[in-house]
Amino acid sequence: MCFENLKSKHHELLQFLKTENYSATTIRVVTNEITVIIESAEKFGWQSYRDVYHSYEAQGLSKAVLRSKRHCLRMLKRFDVQGEFPDRTRRSYAFESDVYENLPDEFKELIVFYREYDLMRGKKQTTIYHEALNAVTFLCAMQQRGCSSLNEIREKDVLSFFLSEDGQLIRGCSYKKNVAAVFKAGLHWKEGSCRRILTCFPALRENRKTIQYLTDTETDRIREALCSKDSCLSLRDRAVGTLLLYTGLRGCDISGLLFQSVDWDKEILYIVQRKTAVPMELPLTPVIGNALFDYIDSERPPSDDAHIFLSEAPPYHPLASQSIGNIALRIYQAADIRQNPKDRKGTHIFRHHAASHMLECGVPQPVISRTLGHTAPDSIEPYLMADFRHLKECALSVAAFPVPEEVLAL
Repeated sequence: MCFENLKSKHHELLQFLKTENYSATTIRVVTNEITVIIESAEKFGWQSYRDVYHSYEAQGLSKAVLRSKRHCLRMLKRFDVQGEFPDRTRRSYAFESDVYENLPDEFKELIVFYREYDLMRGKKQTTIYHEALNAVTFLCAMQQRGCSSLNEIREKDVLSFFLSEDGQLIRGCSYKKNVAAVFKAGLHWKEGSCRRILTCFPALRENRKTIQYLTDTETDRIREALCSKDSCLSLRDRAVGTLLLYTGLRGCDISGLLFQSVDWDKEILYIVQRKTAVPMELPLTPVIGNALFDYIDSERPPSDDAHIFLSEAPPYHPLASQSIGNIALRIYQAADIRQNPKDRKGTHIFRHHAASHMLECGVPQPVISRTLGHTAPDSIEPYLMADFRHLKECALSVAAFPVPEEVLAL
């Protein structure tokens, strides 16, 4: 790959960044990177953007600097090779690993098919990236065991990836799920081979850590912050926070809300979950409806975009799912909770709160699963750990087990 196209057309990219109101820092970084590539490509023998990045790696730059370099080079490669301008709502992974490049053709074809198929189904790019990355590692291990095609992979090869020779677990259930997702997509490509390999995967039990939960005091403070006119939260952040607190929706589903998702007359939210592609309906309660209406009527920027939630700065893109996480952080700050370094502060804790609250109120588990959009019956199990009201009913008396006084001595 030469960089003549970048050399002749880079001014179009820089003009686009200025027109779309990208920050001066971003424009300066991109400009400097283009200058380095154009002036140094011949000197260092760079033939691709991968070569440029490997050169930076060899310089011993910090992880933060390398991360910034990767982001910038991805943008340049997408513009130079594919003719695509940057998009704040899209995340791309331009650099394939050397491991992937050295895989047999059939293995690479499986990865390519999976990416295209699950992207078409609406799966998030970040999920596709991580599942494909784990599958590449799995296929590389199969290659090292002498397998150059899917038909050559045997059960002993698959088990060796997850279990050591003495039966110790090497990789857990989450890793297996990621790899299996690729082969499940492969059922629509080479059904026989992929189905046979899926049957070779070991049955692994998923272990979960105890999830931090919202206490009653924290919940009251969040409600106060969402309702108080004195808090620093915008109407958009209040609407997002209300959805998080009262529905337990995933951040990606909130960012993907469309005007057609809201039926004001029937008071229903219609959502197709991004994670599972399964449709669901939720009641549009007054507290949720009022928060949405206030934002749409009084604060939402003028735009023809079908998404309800937009960025607060021009050019008013739809919110990315990561932005919902940032809004959650502002809500915690406004409520003056979870400000310690190790406190959990993401959006999922709202989802956990919704599930545990329904459990405490005696809502049947199937109803909770439907409300949260679970597709697997065991998805609700982690939330049972915080159902303290019912857990206390299972407690045993210690009266029959006398404890010596010295044990309790300070």
